Amino acid sequence: MDYTHLGRTGLSVSRAVLGTMNFGPQTTEDDSHAIMDRAHELGVNFFDTANVYGWEKGEGITEQIIGRWFARGGGRREKTVLATKLYGDMGDWPNDGKLSALNIRRALDASLSRLQTDHIDLYQFHHVDRETPWDEIWQAMEVAVQQGKVLYAGSSNFAGWHIAQAQEAAKARHFSGLVSEQSIYNLIVRDVERETLPAARHYGLGMIPWSPLNGGLLGGVIEKTEEGSRRLEGRSAEYVAEHRDQLEAYEAFARELGHAPGEVALAWLLHQPGVTGPITGPRTMAQLESAVAAVDVELDEAALARLDEIFPGHETSPEDYAW
Repeated sequence: MDYTHLGRTGLSVSRAVLGTMNFGPQTTEDDSHAIMDRAHELGVNFFDTANVYGWEKGEGITEQIIGRWFARGGGRREKTVLATKLYGDMGDWPNDGKLSALNIRRALDASLSRLQTDHIDLYQFHHVDRETPWDEIWQAMEVAVQQGKVLYAGSSNFAGWHIAQAQEAAKARHFSGLVSEQSIYNLIVRDVERETLPAARHYGLGMIPWSPLNGGLLGGVIEKTEEGSRRLEGRSAEYVAEHRDQLEAYEAFARELGHAPGEVALAWLLHQPGVTGPITGPRTMAQLESAVAAVDVELDEAALARLDEIFPGHETSPEDYAW
């Protein structure tokens, strides 16, 4: 396993990030525990979750599964860089969501209880809160850091100007502010290249891409549908119908490189400046193994250029749309 620092921090994290969104809804608790154990065996130390995962309002099902895994001991908590998130509504009462000082305090304590730990290594804002001033957010986070309940703060789904706004407010308070941004980023969806990724790099935030296979479309979808191991519905079916030639060219190039399409997609992200590591949410052990294998896939300049030809990206704004 390769490791890197998370943004400008001294925190060492694995370049493969274990996403846990499927733990509970898609993957049983026993299988989830086995996947986390195997992740440690493979050197993966960076686990990502959120208080809303499990998708039963207020339950925090995925955090509970992880907490019971930590409770089994054996250094499981100590070996894990634990990231979770808040923002989504965890109840039907006012202040049960978003980023007010009150909800930050309540949501943090609830996550700590479910996760059976005394601190969160990376506490992330799952969405920007346009109604809460940054001074209030940072004051609440400063208290959490002083109490030892949080070590670092991160963002998710922020625009570039949101990152700038957050960091300038933190700077005025002599607070470290954000150390990471978690955005959708993959060969198909490359919008963050315009402003979010440049802003993250400017302020020293590590970029943690979510949906690195774009819902499986970069995981060999053409081959899997033809062999009958996957059935396409809804927007996925529409995308494949519209972009079949593009996807076929991509899968053919992956075969030429001698790697599975999903491994190539993950490796491409690992070659992008500013990317800490992509989050993969395995439902099975095989999916975890494939994600970890991508860390060792080397792509030369010619391969990277070919992938850009198949899936054109963006320049930094304003060059992306102006002279």
